[in-house]
Amino acid sequence: MLDSVRKHQKLAQIILLLFIVPSFALFGISSYTDFFDKDTDLVKIDGKSITTVEVDNNAKRQAERFGGTSHIAQSLPFRQAVLDELIQQRLLAFAVRDLKLSISNAFLSQSLAQIPEIKAMYKPDGSFDSARYRQLLANVGMTVDQFENAQRFDLMIQQLVTAVARTELPNPKLASMISTMYETERQVQALRFTATDFVNKVNPTDAQLQEYYEANTKLFEAPETIDVEFLVLKADPKEDAKVFNDKADQFANITYDQADSLKPAADKLKLSIQSAKGVGRNGQASLSKDHPMNDRRVVQALFNDEALKNKRNIEAIQIAPGTFVSARVVTFYPAKVLPYKEVSAEVRRQFSLKAAQKLAAEAAGTRFEALQKNPNDTNGFAKPVWVSRNKPTDLVGPQLDAVMAVDPAKLPVVLSAQGSDGITLYRIDQVRQPPAGDPKMRAAQVQQMEALAAQAEFAAFLNHMRILADVKIVNPLK
Repeated sequence: MLDSVRKHQKLAQIILLLFIVPSFALFGISSYTDFFDKDTDLVKIDGKSITTVEVDNNAKRQAERFGGTSHIAQSLPFRQAVLDELIQQRLLAFAVRDLKLSISNAFLSQSLAQIPEIKAMYKPDGSFDSARYRQLLANVGMTVDQFENAQRFDLMIQQLVTAVARTELPNPKLASMISTMYETERQVQALRFTATDFVNKVNPTDAQLQEYYEANTKLFEAPETIDVEFLVLKADPKEDAKVFNDKADQFANITYDQADSLKPAADKLKLSIQSAKGVGRNGQASLSKDHPMNDRRVVQALFNDEALKNKRNIEAIQIAPGTFVSARVVTFYPAKVLPYKEVSAEVRRQFSLKAAQKLAAEAAGTRFEALQKNPNDTNGFAKPVWVSRNKPTDLVGPQLDAVMAVDPAKLPVVLSAQGSDGITLYRIDQVRQPPAGDPKMRAAQVQQMEALAAQAEFAAFLNHMRILADVKIVNPLK
């Protein structure tokens, strides 16, 4: 069976997608949740439950699919995202039934014929090889009815989503007005007050530095690290894929079943146990980027409570095609505060930077007050530049919003904005409209506006379906 799946991998992926994304087709029409204990019910939609078991199973599958660990699959944010996805798919399934949508046999046949593997089953005379079709589906554990019903359901979901989210701006003038707002330019001058400009004016005493160190010991900790043993199973290019798959299964099973040591797996598969010292939560900088101890999933699993406290092997993780890793913590070194003598230079740097930031803020405040009385004073400001939302130069986020929100009738105006490197004063003194807008830019903005409108329409539709389907939260996800 596995050989057949490999030969027809694309079709198998299409079939699997019906179970996974985007529609979770069978979730909307199955009734298997009725068998679970009612205490595990999380949400009821149209009288049918989504259970804790269902969420956990789907979370595990999704995590494995994207290369995540069991720790990720068990996390509340990840499981909540899976639950939200299940609710959405159940609502879409309810909508399909409530609206009595259907897909004709002709349209279904036309859609299936677009799949290359199925298209290839048509003979030169135009007839279809039904026997091959049934056999191919049987090889992946499905009957013709199961596959075609799932495909039919998926097409209905696609048509529903497309119809609901198809939104065009009703008035072209609205798009033109918004594009004009994005094109409008303002002449801006900047005057920056950064800590680096004032750091040379800071001269702390030893007592001040010692006091700062004692009040901020968390800033001077050596982070927690671990010494690690690990095994790497790599595919041999000369090796048959089936042989390697068998080895990978053994590797995963032995490291999991005999989790107190890597030796059984090493002996069985003739692998060398390797080691790494001083691995932190962000990996080990002295090792190469593609080293197993710099793989985010491996490191995250090693710093899991069970791996740290019980020194058990982590589950085998595929870090690259044909490469699997399992590892275990040998020694754990908790975080500790470093002695003052070892970090005195860093204490001075941090203290001086904070003091310089305060001096910069005071200087900026003084100058800003003066400019409120005399906004025409341009002394110290940089050369003026024209800024718009389409061409923001180095202005981003709140700074750009503040500049573009200034009332043109009150120019010149001076604003004060806090940035990551200090405080900047912006002087705005002119507004102009470019002679002609960029047609490509305008077209892109119309598309963005329509996409946002479509999202709003779809969200409103789902909210309406929640009411019709009588969605009830039975138990919170824990």
